[in-house]
Amino acid sequence: MAAAIRRGGPDGERGGPDGDPGLYGPRSVTWQMHGDPVMWIAGVRALYLQALHPLAVRGVTQNSDFRKDAWGRLLRTARFVATITYGTTEAAERAGAKVRGIHRRLSLTDPVTGARHGVDEPELLLWVHCAEIDSYLHVMRRSGYPLTDAQADAYVAENVVSARLVGLDPAAVPADTAALAAYFAAVRPELAATPDARQVDAFLRRPPVHALLVPAREVIWGRFASLAYGTLPPYAHALYGRPAPPPRVVTRRLRAMGGALRCIPPAARWQLPPKHIMRAVERLGPGSRPSPYKLRRNAAILDSGDATGVRPFAAGLHGGGGS
Repeated sequence: MAAAIRRGGPDGERGGPDGDPGLYGPRSVTWQMHGDPVMWIAGVRALYLQALHPLAVRGVTQNSDFRKDAWGRLLRTARFVATITYGTTEAAERAGAKVRGIHRRLSLTDPVTGARHGVDEPELLLWVHCAEIDSYLHVMRRSGYPLTDAQADAYVAENVVSARLVGLDPAAVPADTAALAAYFAAVRPELAATPDARQVDAFLRRPPVHALLVPAREVIWGRFASLAYGTLPPYAHALYGRPAPPPRVVTRRLRAMGGALRCIPPAARWQLPPKHIMRAVERLGPGSRPSPYKLRRNAAILDSGDATGVRPFAAGLHGGGGS
């Protein structure tokens, strides 16, 4: 037994098949989906969407110089998502407590009324959460990642956990795709492309890089960001005032990009810092490796009427990522 236990990474995780599965665990949809490289495109789409809430984006521009540290901000968000997905329960709870502590100390000024708001107000936290979950689900499914409608509902339900970690009451968070779509329908009249949102748009289109990297930015990042923008709902394109290619063209390009990214061997992708997935596999054993194959297998089990091994979350059949 002792020989099977190994020290893990900086979170103090331990190796072996009997390790702590964390808040989600290998049987969840979230565990399988968050290991896919298309999540990076989904993350950029989430930034575009989040910036359309006037108070939420105001909190960003007033409390950080995202233009100088935008890469760091994006990486910190990715690290948080990876930690709560693949880290131990203790590491995930600690990451959530850190985020809540930061938010408690921050505030923003409403550019219209001059009123002060806390960054941790539930309305703002809920918008950020829903924009992320919707973006992850929409982009992944549209890129060809195999998710049934029931699994899409399960993904939304599972991520009520992440909403709790940032300070939301789980009872107030959408727990299936129908509730998520209803939330977006209700909040849509509040959205606008404010000057703050246009700053975010300008940054995402042409982030600052070293002069020698400008050509690569235009060739590589430009296509990446344009694809993320194209996956936004039509009302977001209308608010930003920039057109997007026809939906069928965006879908075709997204599937091509997804296919190219998925050709990179997972073992190579997972070696990139901070190696959360590699540490989770060391902790739980090789059977915990994220794979879309496991979602297809679970879907087949559901179709056969045997739900053994499938997490008992919402079973309603609704379309996912439908903002």
